[in-house]
Amino acid sequence: MDEQELRDLLAGVQSGKIPISEAVQKLKTPHFDDLWFAKIDTHRTLRKGFPEVVYCEGKTLEEVVAIVDRILADEHNLLATRASEEVYEAVKQGHPDAVYNKRARTITVERKPLPKKGGKILVVSAGTSDMDVAEEAVVTAKILGNEVESTYDVGVAGIHRLLSQSNKLLEASVIIVVAGMEGALPSVVAGLVDKPVIAVPTSKGYGANFGGVAPLLAMLNSCASGVTVVNIDNGFGAAYSASLINHLMEPPEKR
Repeated sequence: MDEQELRDLLAGVQSGKIPISEAVQKLKTPHFDDLWFAKIDTHRTLRKGFPEVVYCEGKTLEEVVAIVDRILADEHNLLATRASEEVYEAVKQGHPDAVYNKRARTITVERKPLPKKGGKILVVSAGTSDMDVAEEAVVTAKILGNEVESTYDVGVAGIHRLLSQSNKLLEASVIIVVAGMEGALPSVVAGLVDKPVIAVPTSKGYGANFGGVAPLLAMLNSCASGVTVVNIDNGFGAAYSASLINHLMEPPEKR
């Protein structure tokens, strides 16, 4: 159930077209669907504006397909993350309109695109090797109803590349900065702009990168104001937060 469906239900009760007993029964329905191995949150759209997102790693093909089938039975849109091509092929058999982003490892179904929010999210990556995480952020932000732009391989090793993108930095409402190695880029970006910066450390780097721990600590210790840090390789989490920020920047009547 989403907000519009709830409004329609209440309007039906108000007009007398829907009996109170029927409305009560619908509202008494459990807020999750128990598949034994997964409990699908059926009111996630009502609370958050988008259905429950499926994290595919660690699940069997059959489990992912069952979860996707249940979500799409009631919802118009779907996002699944960390999906292999094998998972995509299994999902596509039942849902031919499913789209796979190989770089991001995401599966999306977008049957009713969300209205575009007012601002723009910019996704920046330090290196080409960080693009898989950056693309996960792009796909997530787009399906959540945001205008999204990206610019890649503009890390601090050649700072002129970043400075050449100054127009994009200044036009964005929220900036997601993805970086591995020493993780310096978010501090540089945050020092140039007056908007929220969400930093995403990646596991890309040599031994002392410690699988992303080095850039994570560097970002947490940033001296630049306005930097918020998410977990290692969590492009999805960064984009979800950026989308919420972008939404709250809109006038109340448009939310």
